[in-house]
Amino acid sequence: MTLATRSPLATEAPPVGLVRMRRLATGLLLLMAAIFLVSRHFVPLHPGWGYVRAFAEAAMVGALADWFAVTALFRHPLGLPIPHTAIVARNKDRIGDQLAQFLRDNFLIPHVVARRMRRLDVAEAVARWLTDPPESAGGRFRQGASALVAGMLDGLDPARLGGMVKSAVAGRLRDTQVSPLAGQLLKAAMAEGRHAPLLDAAIRWGANALSGNDTLIRQMVHDRAGAILRWTGLDETLADKLIGGLEKLLADMANDPQHPMRIKAEEGLDRLAWDLQYDPATQARVESLKEELLANKAMARWLDGLWEQARGALLNIARDPERAMAGKLGEILRQLGATLRENRALAARINRFVRRTVVGIAADYGDGIVRLVSETVRSWDVRTITGRLENAVGRDLQYIRINGTIVGGLVGLCIHLVDVLL
Repeated sequence: MTLATRSPLATEAPPVGLVRMRRLATGLLLLMAAIFLVSRHFVPLHPGWGYVRAFAEAAMVGALADWFAVTALFRHPLGLPIPHTAIVARNKDRIGDQLAQFLRDNFLIPHVVARRMRRLDVAEAVARWLTDPPESAGGRFRQGASALVAGMLDGLDPARLGGMVKSAVAGRLRDTQVSPLAGQLLKAAMAEGRHAPLLDAAIRWGANALSGNDTLIRQMVHDRAGAILRWTGLDETLADKLIGGLEKLLADMANDPQHPMRIKAEEGLDRLAWDLQYDPATQARVESLKEELLANKAMARWLDGLWEQARGALLNIARDPERAMAGKLGEILRQLGATLRENRALAARINRFVRRTVVGIAADYGDGIVRLVSETVRSWDVRTITGRLENAVGRDLQYIRINGTIVGGLVGLCIHLVDVLL
């Protein structure tokens, strides 16, 4: 197989533990060879040296056999093209395909994802992550997780990732019925009186608009009044009465929560909340408006800008989590964590939303993720990926060589004992 370099992966130096274990296994083999040579010289002098020689001889055989087996996983032993060696290098592409298929079959099938997600309390985990003090183990975990998030956000292609995020957000918005949700939110806000500040703000806006357009209103009354009214100056009086009446109406609405016009406005909001939830014509108009917004290029640009702002904020938080958690944002996040811990109904809704989102991503992008894993492994340089795998598991594999030396020696000792007794 051609060891062509097709990826910019950097070749990593073997870890210290692997080098140490490799030297120990090789040193044990050399020790057995030395013992074998010495015992071979002394065998005629005493029968006990025969047992030593048998142990050392079998230990060398076991050590060499296991060295061959371990080496054959990653490369050709001694550089010789022996069949069925360099297993990882020869089967790299197949390993990538099987790894991708393993991910597909065990992690990216929607019903499997749904079953696994049911066991996860994402809201509780987020609450712990937000409320843990920096000095605790959770704080150290948060710092490590933040560094990982920062590395991922830096390493991933911003344009491609932003496109995926925008596509996913737009897809979820298209699949979500906005009208019933808006109606429920409006009804809940009115039940708790949270709509009152909005009405107050609307009344204040009307008063400011009236004050700022005094001259325009007077001109409109003057233009539409008859010649007689203009000649007698009654148009000015009419404009004063109109403006004064509107100002008094807005002031009364602002000061009296039980004002008839204010009650009419609340009745209109209540009717709107009902229509949003149950009236098909209203729901159809809202859905049509939603589709028009999503199809608008300005909306696409807004989503792009929103993602870039979110990505920048996430990077700032990930690079310096303690600074972010110490400021106003940190206070808000800690309050959010406390709310998630105390409000189990909200936590249940968040867990359900996360579960549905992850299942949707698995259904929509599972095949793409599988192809990405397979193509990525195929693009890796054979020598680099072999080196990385050896660095990851090579230390444990050296124990196989050590165990093979000891077990081989014990088997040789038993065989020699049986030979002497028989």
